[in-house]
Amino acid sequence: MKRLIAVAAVATALVAAPSAASAAPAFSYGPIDAATKERMTGVSWHRGCPVGLNDLRLLKVRHWGFDNRVHRGRLVVHEDSARGMVRVLRNLFRHKFKIRRMRLVDAYGADDHRSMAADNTSAFNCRFVSGTERWSEHAYGHAIDVNPIENPYADSDGYVSPPAGAPYLDRSQRAKGLIHRGGNVVRAFAAIGWEWGGYWDWPKDYQHFSLTGG
Repeated sequence: MKRLIAVAAVATALVAAPSAASAAPAFSYGPIDAATKERMTGVSWHRGCPVGLNDLRLLKVRHWGFDNRVHRGRLVVHEDSARGMVRVLRNLFRHKFKIRRMRLVDAYGADDHRSMAADNTSAFNCRFVSGTERWSEHAYGHAIDVNPIENPYADSDGYVSPPAGAPYLDRSQRAKGLIHRGGNVVRAFAAIGWEWGGYWDWPKDYQHFSLTGG
């Protein structure tokens, strides 16, 4: 009898004990681990970048996907923006704002166009502003692009990036993942002092939020 009780107690404990995955914080940030640093070096980060890897932080968060399920995502931002970004992503999660995917841009060889074409939400990427030799705010970890297809870049000459975003230039739509003027997403970023590219005159960059507005 005592043995049966002991076995039952162990079984109950195993059922009740949370797995390592479920016990992990839903929203956290910290220094970039060695494996991720190695993955980033020579891809999204290289010598000559305006910030060092030790100035950056790796965020591990949860988000609602387009399939209405909860997914895990990762972002890299500057250490001075990590706490605020976690606050924003908690807010978006609470409002069930849909994010298609959230992978480090290294998964796409740090190619911004490939990442956008995959509708990937990403932040840090040591690159210039397109067509210039001026560092992008992404190169400082002070910018993020959210659902690029549903929130494309567009200029007054009709150029749209990514091209699959053209149907979403009509901002009156209520499509999944589309960011609306004055909506929850814009307000969440504004609360930490980040500005939205959708408020620019031209071009419009509906996916883009940054610390300086650039």
